[in-house]
Amino acid sequence: MGLGMFGGGVFSARWLLSQGAHVTITDLKNKLELAGSLKKIKGLNKVTLVLGEHRADDFMKNDIIVVGPAVPRESDFLKIAKRNKKQLENDASLFFRFIDRPVIAVTGTRGKTTTTNYIAQLLSEKYGTIIPCGNTPANPLLREFGKRGSKKRPVVAELSSWQLEFLPSARRCPSIAVITNLYPDHLNRHKNMEDYARAKANIFRYQKKDDFLILNYDNSWTRFFLSRKPKSLCYFFSRKKLPLTLNGIYCDGGTLVYRSNGVERILVDMKNFERERGGHNVDNLMAAVLAATLLDSGMVVTPRMLRELKEVPLRQETVFHNEKIIVINDSAATSPDAVVQAIKRFRLQNIALITGGTDKNLDFAPLAREIKKYIPVARLILLAGSATDRLVQKLHAIKYFTATRKPKRFETLKECFNEALRAVDGKKGIIIFSPGAASFEKFKNEFDRGAKFNRLVKRKKVATKSRLRKN
Repeated sequence: MGLGMFGGGVFSARWLLSQGAHVTITDLKNKLELAGSLKKIKGLNKVTLVLGEHRADDFMKNDIIVVGPAVPRESDFLKIAKRNKKQLENDASLFFRFIDRPVIAVTGTRGKTTTTNYIAQLLSEKYGTIIPCGNTPANPLLREFGKRGSKKRPVVAELSSWQLEFLPSARRCPSIAVITNLYPDHLNRHKNMEDYARAKANIFRYQKKDDFLILNYDNSWTRFFLSRKPKSLCYFFSRKKLPLTLNGIYCDGGTLVYRSNGVERILVDMKNFERERGGHNVDNLMAAVLAATLLDSGMVVTPRMLRELKEVPLRQETVFHNEKIIVINDSAATSPDAVVQAIKRFRLQNIALITGGTDKNLDFAPLAREIKKYIPVARLILLAGSATDRLVQKLHAIKYFTATRKPKRFETLKECFNEALRAVDGKKGIIIFSPGAASFEKFKNEFDRGAKFNRLVKRKKVATKSRLRKN
């Protein structure tokens, strides 16, 4: 249910066919909209296509309904399937039903992609190259079944709250589960924060007593996860020294310290890492090192390994810099909290902020306060959208704008970037593209949005360099 345009539905269909299933693919989008995905399944046998509509009959006659990420939980067709006692799955539940290798899985509101990538890179030192899978168009979960390798070689996966909604049907969980943090997000899908947190908690719901759960000691929602009484061994990460009764990793004066069963050992100095990558990446690194250490207790983390950790695209990614200007692509910032994080990291610099997008029913008041503290009106560039409207309302409420300093709102990303260049022209400054919202009013997704921004930057490089030389 839902072939989609980004690859996950294609891999689900192909894997089901490889298992001998007869597959009906149904999607509300038409043939033209799905042309890219349809090309990838062209010529496959045992496939029935139902495009531009859903038919109630398909949800009564088929044995298993595999649900795509764009399908709302309250869909009438899912209700039909439930009434007819059909088995509901998604790619994550199918993956955990059949995977026979150790799995480290990461979820959370912020930092999950970076943490997942850091874990994969750290473990690649021992196991050879590991490519993270899961919540990414480039490497869906079910693609792992086509890969060769030792059964001891771990899978490192990123899981979204949507993927976790269906995990209970598999009654299996990762052997090492990581929850990076929890902040307001996806409240257009979840009715409240507790509903969102319950979905995240599914990552450890069926863990066993010899599995591991890694939690952020500094995040307020950790208490909620502990109230679910995990059966697994709980380890924590923190920017301050952990209570003596807890196992985990913490940062002590710039040094990473690991503790297990009362025994501590110093792992690595990370002062340079924090200075170069930002404080938010300290949390991501601690979670990653802890996960890798719990899988391989003999692992040694070195300063070289930290230096060589690759920056994850679209997460406060530097896409251009010279002696006067830096351009940051933070397109994966899909919540206001993520923009706050970017502003705080670069607050001592001359920031021109491009922000705005599609609303997810989130609170923009904290972001408005940070903007008022650090971003002059002349350097706030707004990309039009439903979330942008809400942000502007909050900014008006705290008297950020004046009669002569009005909002600068633009319909296209190109206009926004051109305005940002004007805002920092002739000065030493940093342009940050951090939308703090979803992308669907103007883009396919945040990856499409980020790629389009990078193309704009690439086209402007020569002109920007020329203009800077004149100054």
